[in-house]
Amino acid sequence: MEATSGSHFRMIDVSPKAITHRRALAEGRIYLSPLVFEKISQKTLPKGDALVLAEVAGIMAAKNTALLLPLCHPLPIEAVQVKCELEPESQAVRVRCEVTTSAKTGVEMEALVGVQAALLCIYDLSKGTDPVLQIGDVALLEKEGGKSGFWQHPQHAKRVMKEREKKPETQLNNIRATIVTISDSCYEGSADDTSGTWLTERCEAAGAMISKQYLVPDEVDSIRQVVMESVETHRADLIVTTGGTGLSPRDITPEALKGIWDREVPGFGELLRSSGARHTPLAFLSRSGAGMIGSSLVIMLPGSLKAVKEGLEALLPLLPHAFHVTRGGRHDNQS
Repeated sequence: MEATSGSHFRMIDVSPKAITHRRALAEGRIYLSPLVFEKISQKTLPKGDALVLAEVAGIMAAKNTALLLPLCHPLPIEAVQVKCELEPESQAVRVRCEVTTSAKTGVEMEALVGVQAALLCIYDLSKGTDPVLQIGDVALLEKEGGKSGFWQHPQHAKRVMKEREKKPETQLNNIRATIVTISDSCYEGSADDTSGTWLTERCEAAGAMISKQYLVPDEVDSIRQVVMESVETHRADLIVTTGGTGLSPRDITPEALKGIWDREVPGFGELLRSSGARHTPLAFLSRSGAGMIGSSLVIMLPGSLKAVKEGLEALLPLLPHAFHVTRGGRHDNQS
């Protein structure tokens, strides 16, 4: 037998990576017999309240993931949240574990280990009452940070959209909006306008009334024309542009818009870059920002769909108060 040198296993070298905000959300279920489900619901299991102890077990396990998985990096965990919820219709307990950190690699395994430990804790506390138990449906639902940015499991994304439909958001209620995609390639038909389409759907989901969706090339006159048309013809309260905020020679959206708006809103650009940097340090190369034309708020977002999603989600919580103030409301009163 020929001798071989070196190990067949290796821990991935993450030293070249940048430290960014990382988050992961995982879930799983344990299916119970009617008797066990009743006792857990009433907190009458012989060993005590299973759900409370399971949450503690999940937190402890997530914090010690690197001790359980040989090639998993030890990470400075900043937060772990484990939630156990009863699901009467399926006689199950759903466990979710969310983990956050600032590191060079993600916390998906920490979230999954937290879920598994919590489920096993429920199993251990319940098996003496009735061993007819089954653990399943363990999956990573969301993760964010690093090059990949934000990711959702497709089935989870569908559930999130259905929940939004049941409980409509109100950040942009009574807001008239237009969406402007600024891209030579999209205008020429060689690329799909995914960012503009997503912005339209997302703003509508938040309650906005979309008056118009524009698609223009990276030309100063074209950009200014549709933005002023949004203000003067469509009376838009909100104009969101996507594209042309980078450093390439054709990225001229900031130059086009700063020439026509009355006031700059510098904090929006600062938030977009700082929140984007949680996912990639390249966010600091973006020239995204915002300004006012009369009482209309113009927001410039990057062109990539990922950056557009991250940017709008960061800004949405601020917009109700922003429009409240632009309409004459007081800073200390949003009613």
